[in-house]
Amino acid sequence: MERQARMMMRTLSCLRQHNVRTSIRSLGGATRQYSTDKGQTLEREAVALPKHARVVIAGGGIIGPSVAYHLTERGWTDVVLLEQGSLTCGTTWHSVGMIGQLRANYPEMEACRISRNLYARLEEEGHGLGWKPCGGLNLARTKDRWTEFKRKHSMASAIGLETHLLSPKEIEKLVPLIKTDDLIGGIWLPSDGAVTAPDVSMALMRIARERGAKFMEGVKVEKILTKNGRVTGVETSAGNIDCEYFVNCAGQWAREIGKSTTPKVRVPLHSCEHFYLVTKPLEEVDRLMPGIRDYDGYTYSREWNGGLLAGGFEPVSKPCFHTGVPDKFEFQLLQEDWDHFQILLDQILLRYPIMEKAEIRQLVNGPESFSPDANWILGETAEVDNYYVAAGLNSRGVVGGGGVGHYMAEWIIDGKPSINLWQFDVRRFVDHHNNRRFLYERVKEVLGSVFGLRYPKEDFTRGRKLRTSPLHTRLENAGAMFGETMAYERPMWFDPDKRDRGEDSYIHQGSYTKPAWFEFTQDEYWACKERVCLIDMSNFAKFEIKSAGNEALEYLQYLCSNNIDLEKGTIIHTGMQNEQGGFENDCSIARLGNNNFFMICPATQQTRALSWLRRHLPADGSVQVSDVTSMYSGINVMGPHAQALLGDVTDVSTQKKDFKVMTCRFIDVGNASGIRAMRLTHAGEDGFILYIPSEYALHVYDTLMTAGTDYGIRNAGYYAIRHLRVEKSFAYWGLDLDEHTTPLECGREFRVKFDKDFIGKEALQKQRKEGVSRKFAQFMLEDFDVETDIWPWGDEPIYRNGVKVGSTTTCGYGFTLERMVCLGFVSDLDQNGNPKINPQINDYVMDKEAVYEIDISGKRFKAKPGIHTPKLALSSVDPSLLAFIQKDT
Repeated sequence: MERQARMMMRTLSCLRQHNVRTSIRSLGGATRQYSTDKGQTLEREAVALPKHARVVIAGGGIIGPSVAYHLTERGWTDVVLLEQGSLTCGTTWHSVGMIGQLRANYPEMEACRISRNLYARLEEEGHGLGWKPCGGLNLARTKDRWTEFKRKHSMASAIGLETHLLSPKEIEKLVPLIKTDDLIGGIWLPSDGAVTAPDVSMALMRIARERGAKFMEGVKVEKILTKNGRVTGVETSAGNIDCEYFVNCAGQWAREIGKSTTPKVRVPLHSCEHFYLVTKPLEEVDRLMPGIRDYDGYTYSREWNGGLLAGGFEPVSKPCFHTGVPDKFEFQLLQEDWDHFQILLDQILLRYPIMEKAEIRQLVNGPESFSPDANWILGETAEVDNYYVAAGLNSRGVVGGGGVGHYMAEWIIDGKPSINLWQFDVRRFVDHHNNRRFLYERVKEVLGSVFGLRYPKEDFTRGRKLRTSPLHTRLENAGAMFGETMAYERPMWFDPDKRDRGEDSYIHQGSYTKPAWFEFTQDEYWACKERVCLIDMSNFAKFEIKSAGNEALEYLQYLCSNNIDLEKGTIIHTGMQNEQGGFENDCSIARLGNNNFFMICPATQQTRALSWLRRHLPADGSVQVSDVTSMYSGINVMGPHAQALLGDVTDVSTQKKDFKVMTCRFIDVGNASGIRAMRLTHAGEDGFILYIPSEYALHVYDTLMTAGTDYGIRNAGYYAIRHLRVEKSFAYWGLDLDEHTTPLECGREFRVKFDKDFIGKEALQKQRKEGVSRKFAQFMLEDFDVETDIWPWGDEPIYRNGVKVGSTTTCGYGFTLERMVCLGFVSDLDQNGNPKINPQINDYVMDKEAVYEIDISGKRFKAKPGIHTPKLALSSVDPSLLAFIQKDT
């Protein structure tokens, strides 16, 4: 506190970091001048709002100009960008401009690398972005953080991003002014850098304008105009403008703009106060001092005008603008709050001894908006066609801006981005996520997660226990430990003694090694194989598709690549492909009647699947699609005793000759009626999934648990299913499959019926004739010690003869195989490292001379590949299911 008091006494009156001003704000034919702190002047003639544009973009921060730049680069020049105030006036003007490429996943890493390369190139071309090739240094104080760095180092090295793991002594040599005696090590990226954020926006704007785009200031977007579910124009404070596409890049105003549309568009964001301080010049601070991220101290720092800029992401943040962001919040900051900044100040003083003598120019408190899961919000919305969102960058707007603009241009022009961006897709949300009170609670935790150590499979703890099944309390009392998906609570594993230890059902201790739930999941796994288990699967997305005539059947036949026209009571596993043959959906469809279908797909698909279904509905209204997810609870009854157990509590025969695999029947259970019973389990074991009207769920669960006592019944969680399916090489949408994956690449050609018309048929026929460039494979690791080695969790590089040929997708321990198992894709590469078509891809993958290795946090393990379900697992698979899981291309 004494050190803080001395520093505060030296604090100068608050001055804006960037002295950005506009001299004229009218829409008349005057010339506007934009002055920056670098003395540059950008001149542009103000023009009247046009009547029409192909694309209208809202927001003049960093993302909007980047989208305009990349659209015009692709030749789409009829673009108008609207900014309600002045360009960069919202949050971009006070961005610290650090460009760090090391990220937790490949898509974000690639986006940041695109940004870095774009900014460096524009600087070389003379556009004056303030680019500094100072490099980036990330610090680790703990063993787990060091493990995370080694994991990222492996990922980055595999894609050609130069990184170096440094010892504390090497760090001290690189940056002598920081304290290093409490560090385990660090990771150094020589190609990282820093920019002046407003200059980036202005450069992108200037280039896009030269190509034909128009930039309008002082024009507020008031409403998005739609017709028949498609964008038709934008209503603004300066009049209306017709358009074909609208892109919401409004940052912390994006949520309000989304609400102004009919129907409302979900853009779940909430602002938080974000702090950093700036010192006067210090002789120890070199101009090319690396950008430093001290993750375990929540702080970052860089050189700024000869001094030090240092801020951070405190564990519990301070939300702001809860009742709405002011329209005229331009080039403004929030009040200083030294008390709240104290936790960051302590860490800055710890890392930088020179701060004892520093004089503070300013404590900056500027708002930043955050999403519910700390991921970006990108893509075309589910609610309105041609309405795109690029917002919610979670204080990573400048570093991600160039890449986001690149991928958004692909999304708009090509219909989808060139890489899988599902984790950022705006369609990953439901209405609950856009609730303001929920956002207020959740973002208190989200801001801190930007630098927090987020372990694999770890969930947020705030804003929980909101979307629950009727069984939730029963399962919680039984020891369930819950995870979250689409805001739904689902049991991941059961620990009956957790209450005695005082553990919370929603807070799990993470680990990069053998997880705490391993033994619990192992017991549940064997119970699923040897006895019988109940698993609450209520969170699965569920839809009903109906029509009066044959329209529903014809509609699904066109959407699905498998044949839906089977007899009543049949269940069909099928993909819904896009024009390129990729999976837009992977689902199970039960034919309940001639034109009455019940569709089930992963919980994460609830919004996305409904959007895909509705966008292809016949215009005459002959087909009705309803989301019935909340109407039905789901209980998976799995195991060799499932048949006998269900037979004890229902009046119908559950014998296989009467109730066949992949069929559906309406049954009674106990005193409850109208239950849709399906003979499948999504895990390869025998059993049933019961879809129960939600009001009967508790009764059905209690009935089964009571009747199952003699069968050794127990509860099980989703981890048991995951390990069962990974062992059998079952792919799962959103983890293994995405819109870029085709059935021929993942061994599901047998589910594609080429004797009918469906979306994507032409692309799949071409693949069938020519071959594919990659193949889904299972790998069993050799010499892996499950007790002591770092576990694989997905995104680990796969090497073939020393060359990276792919990455893992899902991993888990195979309890029957007694091996660690990884699923992933292997590509055949040409001499330039690009995927090439190989009609004999199976032979390539399974070449006996090939040596495969999987890199787990810097340690490579030899791996045995397979493209069929392994024989060791088949001994425990229900024989009736073998026809479904042994087939391959």
